[in-house]
Amino acid sequence: MESIIEENIVIVGAGIAGLTTSLGLHRLGIRSLVLESSGSLRASGFALTTWENAWKALDAVGVGDILRRQHIQLHGLVTTTLITGEHTSTTSFKANTRNTGSHEVCCVRRQLMLEAIANELPSGTIRYMSKVVAIQESGVSKILHIADGTTVKTKILIGSDGINSMVAKWLGFKEASSTGRYATRGYVELKNSHKLEPLFMQYFGKGFRAGVIPCNDKGVYWFFTWTPTIKDHQKELAQDPAKLKQYVLSKLGKMPNYVRSFIENTELDAFHLAPLRHRHPWELIIKSISKGNVCVVGDALHPMAPDLAQGGCSALEDGVVLARCLAEAFSKNQMEGEEEYKIIETCLKKYAKERRWRCIDLITRSYIVGSIQQSGSKLVNFFRDKVFATFLAHQLLKKSNFDCQQLK
Repeated sequence: MESIIEENIVIVGAGIAGLTTSLGLHRLGIRSLVLESSGSLRASGFALTTWENAWKALDAVGVGDILRRQHIQLHGLVTTTLITGEHTSTTSFKANTRNTGSHEVCCVRRQLMLEAIANELPSGTIRYMSKVVAIQESGVSKILHIADGTTVKTKILIGSDGINSMVAKWLGFKEASSTGRYATRGYVELKNSHKLEPLFMQYFGKGFRAGVIPCNDKGVYWFFTWTPTIKDHQKELAQDPAKLKQYVLSKLGKMPNYVRSFIENTELDAFHLAPLRHRHPWELIIKSISKGNVCVVGDALHPMAPDLAQGGCSALEDGVVLARCLAEAFSKNQMEGEEEYKIIETCLKKYAKERRWRCIDLITRSYIVGSIQQSGSKLVNFFRDKVFATFLAHQLLKKSNFDCQQLK
């Protein structure tokens, strides 16, 4: 027999944005239900660089200090060209004569971030093994059909279901477009200290970008993104992790051996080929981020290239802003039907207005920065290393200078 669940707010997807929205609502005394298709929290990508704007969001929902205790704070960013082996820029995250203040930056393990947020939610908030297979309308409510036969009726539907979001498609968004680039990432946990300086080390070559970042005293995260050529044989690399690992190592050229060793010591099951996709910024101009009592957050809203390291950070921003906007709807006197629907619609439009241009800016700049950083052109590489290196590095700090503000 089909079971029916009724909720005021349903969030599809227990990713960073979905869980942050749910916790933000909980802090404001509002219940939500999170539907997650898998049997546990999923932490693809291993880790993410967490910039100043992300810490403000994490503090807003009350989990910032939990994560600070588990990670080391980075002191700066050093970029190196692997064409010559020379350092091309050094950017300090500490207060100095050029910067008015210090910047809090860490490389946070994604699993730990999700767990920190989820552990603060009331028991039963997340319903695992709940894949949404269909969405339909019923008056002013939305009806969600779950793969196990359950039906969920909700007054507000929030899509946090990732880059292939069903909710985003329901709103009329197209599938995310390819940037023409690919990525693989990994994480290594050593028995003893890695002895790395607390730095974001970034390396550039012809058509690729790599990075190695310590997360804590023993853990190191790394990434490798590249623009493939016909010789790269993407299908072959995707099917054979050993060949993918060898391909990555073959590209690293003049990377210092002690840095290269972290990639060499990464298990093969971490080597997955993933195309980098993004949403065209003009879609966010012409499409509706919210429609009636439905909206999207995180990668469902703004999939972007990783070159500004703002995908996860902006997802945290989304969650805080959305929770604050929705709280306005529930601060009104108890209402039902069309009147309540109109108030919810107004609150979601306010959220959409706050997030639209921020997302457009991040998507656009990420794509442009990535195109410069990973160009295969000798001329562009020359200007990247000799002229634009410091400018590109400071874009990371500039785009993290954003405050989603407190929940109340």
